[in-house]
Amino acid sequence: MSGPEVKPGRSGRVERLDAFMARANAVYYAARDPFGAAGDFTTAPEITQAFGECLGLWAAVTWTLMGRPDPVILAEAGPGRGTMMADALRAVGQMMPDFARAARLHLVETSPLLREAQRARLPEAAWHETVEALPEGPMIFLANEFLDALPIRQFVRRGGAWMERHVAEGAFLERPAPDAPLPDAPLPDRGEEGEIREVNEPARAIAAALGARLAGQGGAALFIDYGPERSGPGDSLQAIRNRAPADPLADPGSADLTAHVDFAALAAAARAAGAGVHGPIPQGVFLARLGLHSRAAALAASDPGRGARHVEAAMRLTAPEAMGRLFKALVLCHPGLSTPPGFEPA
Repeated sequence: MSGPEVKPGRSGRVERLDAFMARANAVYYAARDPFGAAGDFTTAPEITQAFGECLGLWAAVTWTLMGRPDPVILAEAGPGRGTMMADALRAVGQMMPDFARAARLHLVETSPLLREAQRARLPEAAWHETVEALPEGPMIFLANEFLDALPIRQFVRRGGAWMERHVAEGAFLERPAPDAPLPDAPLPDRGEEGEIREVNEPARAIAAALGARLAGQGGAALFIDYGPERSGPGDSLQAIRNRAPADPLADPGSADLTAHVDFAALAAAARAAGAGVHGPIPQGVFLARLGLHSRAAALAASDPGRGARHVEAAMRLTAPEAMGRLFKALVLCHPGLSTPPGFEPA
C-alpha cells in the first residue's frame, strides 16, 4: 500500500518508515487487546486449541532431542493473551510431565495490558521487554505472528538511485538513501523504476542473536509467520482495523501494522551466527506432520456439539487456499541438534 508523495509543512513530523511503524504499533498494542472475535484479527491459537497443543508437544519432543536438560527455558515472544502457551502447557502436562517439570516459563511482552491477560493464564511466568533479556541456558523459543509486526524499512528505485521512504502528514515522503544503508544486506545495484525493497532490521538482529545463543547454549527457536520463502521486490506493508484492510499511514496507533517476513534473510543471519536452520516449510505441511488433524478429530469426537468447528479450524490452518501456504514455519537451532519434528525430509 502506498500514498502520495508530500512535502511536509514546517511543523510536520517526518519519520523514517520503521520509526513510524514502531511507534504506531507500540501505541496500538499498549491500548487494546486486538485478538479474538471482538478484536481486529484472529491468530491461530484463538482459532483452535489444537494449535497450541501441537506446538507444546513439538517443544517437548525437541527437548528430548536436546538431551532433556533440566531446567530448560521455555520462552514465547509476542504471546498475545497467553492462549497458545496455556494450551501447550496443558498438553505437555498430560503427555510429557517430565518436560513440564523441567520447563521455566519466560514471556517477551511489552504491552502492560496484554501482560495482565497473560498473567491470568500463566501466573508462573517471568516477563521480559526484549528477546535479548531472556536468561541464559538451554532454551526452546516459540514465536507465532511475532516477526510480522516488527518495523521495516522501504527503499524505492528512482532515476537509477535508491530512495528511502519516510512518513509525513499521513503520506510517504522519499529521501535519498544513505550511501551504505544496509551493510549486512546491500541493496541491488540495479532495479526497475519504482521498484520497492523491504528490510526488517530488528528481525534480522533477533535471528542473529538467537543463532549465536543457540549455537553456544543449546536449544531451538520455532517461528511461525507469513511471507514468501524468498523475498523479492514489492510493498507488503498493510494495516488491519476492525477486521478490514486500512490505510497504514492514517491514524497511527489505531490499526495493526504488519509486513511479510523475509525468511531467507532470517535463515542467513542465523547461519552466519553459527546456528543450524530447518525450513521454512508451509505451515499446513508442518502442522499436518505434527498431527493437527488427528487432534482435531479427537476433539470433535469428544465434543459432538462443536465437532464441525474443530475440523473446520484445522482445515483453516492447513489448507493451501487458507493459511496453510502463506504462513511458514522456520527453526533455528544448535547445529548438532537432530532434525526437529515436522521438518523431516518429504
